[in-house]
Amino acid sequence: MIMYKKALAGILLGTALVILTAGPIAAQGTSQKTETPKGWHLLDKNKDGFYGISLQGAYDLVKGKKSTTVVVAVIDSGIDTLHEDLTPVLWKNPKEIPGNSIDDDKNGYVDDIYGWNFIGGKDGRNVKEDSYEGARVYHKLKKKWADKQVDPATLSAEEKEEYEVWQKAKKKIEGQSIAGGVDLLLLKNAFKAAKRNDSILRVAMAKEVFTGKELEEYVPSASDAKSARNSLLYLFKANDIMDQTNKEFIEGFGDYLAGEERKAEAKDREPRNFRGEITGDNEEDINDRYYGNPDVMAGTPFHGTHVAGIIGAARSNGKGMDGIADNVRIMMLRAVPDGDEHDKDIALAIRYAVDNGAKIINMSFGKDFSPQKHWVDDAVKYAESKGVLLVHAAGNDHKNLDSTDNFPNATLKSLKSRASNWLTVGASSDPTAEAGFESLTASFSNYGKHEVDVFAPGTKIYSTIPGKTTYGNAQGTSMASPVVAGIAALILSYNPHLSPQQLKMVIEKSSTPVSELVKKPGSDDEVPMSELSRTAGIVNAEAAMKMALEIKPSKKDLPKSTLKNKRG
Repeated sequence: MIMYKKALAGILLGTALVILTAGPIAAQGTSQKTETPKGWHLLDKNKDGFYGISLQGAYDLVKGKKSTTVVVAVIDSGIDTLHEDLTPVLWKNPKEIPGNSIDDDKNGYVDDIYGWNFIGGKDGRNVKEDSYEGARVYHKLKKKWADKQVDPATLSAEEKEEYEVWQKAKKKIEGQSIAGGVDLLLLKNAFKAAKRNDSILRVAMAKEVFTGKELEEYVPSASDAKSARNSLLYLFKANDIMDQTNKEFIEGFGDYLAGEERKAEAKDREPRNFRGEITGDNEEDINDRYYGNPDVMAGTPFHGTHVAGIIGAARSNGKGMDGIADNVRIMMLRAVPDGDEHDKDIALAIRYAVDNGAKIINMSFGKDFSPQKHWVDDAVKYAESKGVLLVHAAGNDHKNLDSTDNFPNATLKSLKSRASNWLTVGASSDPTAEAGFESLTASFSNYGKHEVDVFAPGTKIYSTIPGKTTYGNAQGTSMASPVVAGIAALILSYNPHLSPQQLKMVIEKSSTPVSELVKKPGSDDEVPMSELSRTAGIVNAEAAMKMALEIKPSKKDLPKSTLKNKRG
């Protein structure tokens, strides 16, 4: 599942219900906090006063040095290929001729110019919404295990494992609370109220589309417009989406509601095969791999566009914002719908990225079940063998990953090993900023003393969004992961001899240690940062670059011409 929506949903739901149950509420001021600058995540605490990644310091260290282009694959929902800040940095398949409907490079994917869409059909249709993996697993195993008296001691190892998965799925689907325990009808009414307020404001403001900032500046005279403005503005502010439009907000709320409705139906109704109806492949066969289409925009590119911009939006062009890495090419692999991604699509997306030259893969998605985990594990191992670093978002359920499943992950279960080329990233915040965050840890972030490697900025991150010249904020570990992927790409571009294991090492060891107590996400408990991640720190681009520059290439990494010169 796309993790930005999961981070947004908890806040959106809570504030929406306040609006519904308590009536219109005027937006509260935040004058006691420092205004959050756009791009705060790039700044330096000592120089700028914000808990960012000290990016400028990293660039100062390599001033005048040459860099090598690094291809970063983004497995996500899609990307706006027309965005002004992304078109200069998009990866383009050099062996493919655009639009000729021929597989010029004979890799099995026709017209794969910017990457590939694994959740599309050959007829041009694309998967938008999908079911949740828990529901898919529940109904698949229900036919075998439901209403049976089972003695686990009599089962084979394989059957026992399957039965345990069934028990977990049964507990989740039959016992899950919809929308965090809130009545679904109440959530529907909250959505209706938001839509009604939006309708009133579109007429009153004589604008079909307006941003949160424009709404804040609007001074209504009619009482119904005043009430609508206060209610909707509260939601914009509470969700930190003042740069987004009413259209995007209502659509996002609607998508969240639709997802909760699908969850509610999961117990009694087998989920529709949204994906299979369009892709047409045999999902049970990993070798049936040449499905999909080249449409990497596909009408749902918000999440992927935002993630891509964080990593590598064109720098110093005077437009919008700057990405972290200055010499990257973004390869988009569309495999994440509005719902849970499928293991087959993720495994093949990883393999496509590796085979087409990506050296870093960002994965801002996750789910509770992974029925074909061995396919993903094999792909991760393949990436490891080819020198590719994988960066994955920890998730937004404020859960402890040491005791809670979140897939994919670094544990290669079928291979009985752990991936050495994997970084799991939690989300940090800035307690000094206007957004109202009161801890260095983001309240929604998953954590884990053993399973989460580092934390990185993930709240109120300003980046590219669909619309060619459009930018806005989003938050989630979905945003923290590309911060780390961007740092990794920057380091690798100036130190191309580094292995993924060395990249992982310098990012971890150079992280800024957090000595003070922080809030454990999802609670008011204050704990040491060492209880929440392996490194007990927040990533620092400057310190990572400094450490990386000290690692000299071995002889096998040096060009032959250099070795010849050294021999005299």
